[in-house]
Amino acid sequence: MTEAYTFNVTSVPIWLNKGDNAWQMTAATLVGLQSVPGLVILYGSVVKKKWAVNSAFMAFYAFAAVVLCWVTWAYKMSFGHKLLPIWGRAGPALDELFLLSQSKLPATAHMETPVATQFYPMATNVWFQGVFAAITLILLAGSLLGRMNIRAWMMFVPLWLTFSYTVGCFSMWGGGFLFQWGVMDFCGGYVIHLSSGIAGLTAAYWVGPRSKNDREKFPPNNILLTLTGAGLLWMGWAGFNGGGPFAANTVASLAILNTNVCTATSLLMWTALDVIVFGKPSVIGAVQGMITGLVCITPGAGLVQGWASIIMGILSGSIPWFTMMIVHKKWKPMQAIDDTLGVFHTHAVAGLLGGILTGIFAHPDLANMFLAVPNERGAIYGHNGGVQVAKQIVAGLFIIGWNVVVTSLICIGIRFCMPLRMSEEELLIGDDAAHGEEAYALWGDGEKYDSTWHSDNNGPSPVLNNHSSNGATQIV
Repeated sequence: MTEAYTFNVTSVPIWLNKGDNAWQMTAATLVGLQSVPGLVILYGSVVKKKWAVNSAFMAFYAFAAVVLCWVTWAYKMSFGHKLLPIWGRAGPALDELFLLSQSKLPATAHMETPVATQFYPMATNVWFQGVFAAITLILLAGSLLGRMNIRAWMMFVPLWLTFSYTVGCFSMWGGGFLFQWGVMDFCGGYVIHLSSGIAGLTAAYWVGPRSKNDREKFPPNNILLTLTGAGLLWMGWAGFNGGGPFAANTVASLAILNTNVCTATSLLMWTALDVIVFGKPSVIGAVQGMITGLVCITPGAGLVQGWASIIMGILSGSIPWFTMMIVHKKWKPMQAIDDTLGVFHTHAVAGLLGGILTGIFAHPDLANMFLAVPNERGAIYGHNGGVQVAKQIVAGLFIIGWNVVVTSLICIGIRFCMPLRMSEEELLIGDDAAHGEEAYALWGDGEKYDSTWHSDNNGPSPVLNNHSSNGATQIV
């Protein structure tokens, strides 16, 4: 069926709010910077040196692939006209009449209760939502670093975006059954973080573990760059949660402040536990605490009061710490799955925790500004507030179940076409085997010296990348 859109020849139609549009584009760019270069730098520096290029490239590739798939079919599966209660109807989001029209959610048009009105073009919303989709795949990649076949990853990204991300997104944000049921997910605690954490753990099971040597010793190759990437992630979260109200309004300001308060509290809580239990603070631990704080506040950033964000920070800095540092190390089923960066703990555990806490602390006045279902509130505000907690738990279980099943099916399907995991020889060498490239001009991690490829002592310095006469990389 052909869709009709009102087209105004002027570039400044009467419905356009320049402030909202400018902020939303800025927020989208901040979220994009979290991925490129934020997570590209973070992944490339937090892993062992021989995996720096591969890890950074997995993020870099995913961003580009998602953007193209998003505008070609996935945006309308997430925010278009309803096909199923969990899915929108696929279609391109590239038509000028569509992109210049006022942004709206077609699947909610029939609802009596008005939803957030967006006073900017569809092009703005397509880009804003697209960078959210992209960062979800990049976060998922954190579970698979250091061993996934790059070609398998290239297939995995569009498949998972199409059959997993779009379902959670439409169900929760695009007008699907969770949206209409009044489940609270302000900016992606479930849609992005819970789904990426569960899918990452599931995919890690199917891909298999890193090499034995890498699992036993996997030091960051550059902690200062790790902090740089983490800092870009933290500051970029102003766009992540600040863009949630779809306007440059008071709730956006509250969401940004709550985000930073919760994150700072979580970082300090994680660091304190490291000092108490292990005797010294850990820089990597502080980064983990920062991430869990950002994730935990995300579903409630614009729905809770400031004091609640502090409580959420205390819990996000302690509960994921406990699951990662205590439970994971003692529970054999968890040890059997090689989740490289602990994405399950930092995103799945923290995301589910944040969703449940939002169901407890959501202020009724703030909730009424956001939810499609009126008069919803957190459990502490009475009036059947406990029902909201139950809704949050059920929604979390739906996201978990869908991602386990669909991610497994995708991995099994790809395995029929190619190996999910690199060969043992490639795992030994790392970046040079996977890409023919090295992150640093330093010798001694995965490379093997072969004097036949180098000049004598009077000649030039040895080179790291060895190439045969036909230009192919020589693995020695």
